[in-house]
Amino acid sequence: MDTVTASTTLLGEAPVASLRRGTLPTLCEPGTILRALLGVQVIVTAGAAFGSGSLSAWLGHAIVGAGVGVPATLAWLVACCGLERLLARLPSTGRLACAAAVAALASWLACLPLRMMGLDAGDSTNVAAIVGAGALLGAVVYHWLELRVRATLPAATEAGLIELQSRVQPHFLFNTLNTAIALVRVDPTRAEEVLEDLSELFRAALGALEGDSTLGEEIRLARLYLAIEGMRFGKRLEVEWDVDDAIAHVRVPPLLLQPLVENAVRHGVEPNDAGGRVQIRARARNGRAWVQVVNTVGGASAPGHGIGLVSSRERLRLMHVFRSEFQAGPIDGGRFRVRLAVPL
Repeated sequence: MDTVTASTTLLGEAPVASLRRGTLPTLCEPGTILRALLGVQVIVTAGAAFGSGSLSAWLGHAIVGAGVGVPATLAWLVACCGLERLLARLPSTGRLACAAAVAALASWLACLPLRMMGLDAGDSTNVAAIVGAGALLGAVVYHWLELRVRATLPAATEAGLIELQSRVQPHFLFNTLNTAIALVRVDPTRAEEVLEDLSELFRAALGALEGDSTLGEEIRLARLYLAIEGMRFGKRLEVEWDVDDAIAHVRVPPLLLQPLVENAVRHGVEPNDAGGRVQIRARARNGRAWVQVVNTVGGASAPGHGIGLVSSRERLRLMHVFRSEFQAGPIDGGRFRVRLAVPL
């Protein structure tokens, strides 16, 4: 049922940029926060053993280390979370340098209470050592989180992301241009609208590569695509929208919905002489944004490549480790449904 239908032209460095975003840790996720806190605390506790002549001294150093490490790590996570878009544009060395600089600043700020309390750890020499160690630790932890994300990204999904975001779907492009050519003779204004929508669709997709997308932007792209296909299929294509604008701000991976509606048209409308219906519903419920794409199932269609659904599911999982869902399969009434949920 699935097919790769990447009708957006993403050239040059676009696939690399997309893969870079897909393999960066999402520092705002609860799971990432817990892993970072645990990792830093383990390293700080182990490091406190060096230079400690007794168990009591080691425990004292470990407690002081926790007093600096926990608030510094939280401040580092909050700052890096706010800098996610910047980090996504930087090369690997730039991201590590930025993570180290933020960690150094967070460590220095965390040392201020120690100086105010007059503890030995708050003198200038120890503060300099703590700031240096914090910078190194920030780079190490960020790199570890990056490696962990990459390890969870299957090779097949990486290949799917490259193909999904780098190849033109000749089928869609050819049919769109044919539609525009046919309309030029009878309705030049509508032909111009088709070409403008096509241009906007490509431009929006290229712009989405600069960072994560939102549900509002993804729904806009889906509307553009279905408007173009509506010119081609006419009354054969029925589209039903039920969208709550309150979820427009929700952050999602770019090019999440467009392949799903393309699947719906290719497999649910195109092979059926009588046409078909595509329903898109987006609603907020129980702290999550729910989106579903439902289409009638037509006759025999070209087999899919298994990339569109797989890449959408994996990229959604990588961005929202917790409280995200992705389900796809046939339902009653001879229909096919893709349903996903992301936290608000």
